[in-house]
Amino acid sequence: MQAQGPRPVTARQVSPSAWYVEGDAALGSPANRNFISNAGFVVTPAGVVVVDALGSPQLARELIAEVRRVTNLPVTHVIVTHYHADHVYGLQEFQRQGAKIIAHRAGREYLLSDTAAQRLEVSRTDLAPWIDGTTRLVEADQWIDGRTELVVGGRTLVLQPVGRAHTPEDVVVLLPEERVLFAGDIVFRGRIPFVGQADSGQWIKALETLLAMDASVVVPGHGGLSTAPRQDLELTRDYLVFLRQAMAVAAREMEPFDEAYERVDWSRFAHLPLFRAANRMNAYNTYLLMERQAP
Repeated sequence: MQAQGPRPVTARQVSPSAWYVEGDAALGSPANRNFISNAGFVVTPAGVVVVDALGSPQLARELIAEVRRVTNLPVTHVIVTHYHADHVYGLQEFQRQGAKIIAHRAGREYLLSDTAAQRLEVSRTDLAPWIDGTTRLVEADQWIDGRTELVVGGRTLVLQPVGRAHTPEDVVVLLPEERVLFAGDIVFRGRIPFVGQADSGQWIKALETLLAMDASVVVPGHGGLSTAPRQDLELTRDYLVFLRQAMAVAAREMEPFDEAYERVDWSRFAHLPLFRAANRMNAYNTYLLMERQAP
């Protein structure tokens, strides 16, 4: 049997104006080119608005080619949902094309941090040749602080900050006329989310905010398109609630983490992709969070 190549960057239409591309449900690697996240775009009569730039310059070039397959109009704006590597390492390609980059101001602190620089340096080795010495971090042209309406070609996109949640700078993008929501990493569909240093309590509140937006279609940061948003948003929410409840008990009773982890019945979520890769780390970070928040 011939080996299967990497997943192509292929745009799928989700509404009259909106499209998205879907990455692998996997950790970033040279084999998948760091194509592990989703991105989207909205075509208007005056140009194209892209949501997130994917995880390498090459992927961004392929996303631009997909935009051109749909329309000859230029990309006028790129909205960054958050500054994690798999969503922003392609930004330089859009900047080169003259697109205006928009992100939440809270992302600037991370972008200019030693952590971001060190992550890029490690990626130049771990994700070579897709990330190399020419790959760079790109600041936004416009930093927003609150709800912002972007009107392009008569189409209105609502940029709604919902952080501090998955990151301090989380922004979701709603196309209200077509009830399409680009949720960034607030929503991981059909897989275990990456919690990292997230404030899971605020993340749960952010999911409630998204549910109130009443979108009919949700493009998650990872995973397939959601046409049953309540069900999919509730899966992410329920996982985070379960993590917090389980680790709060351990933190309150000063139970060692390893013992607490083994005690918990994870069967409800153990079948989901990336459970083995992410769940223990998620639980540990949540354990530390609940220790800090314990009365």
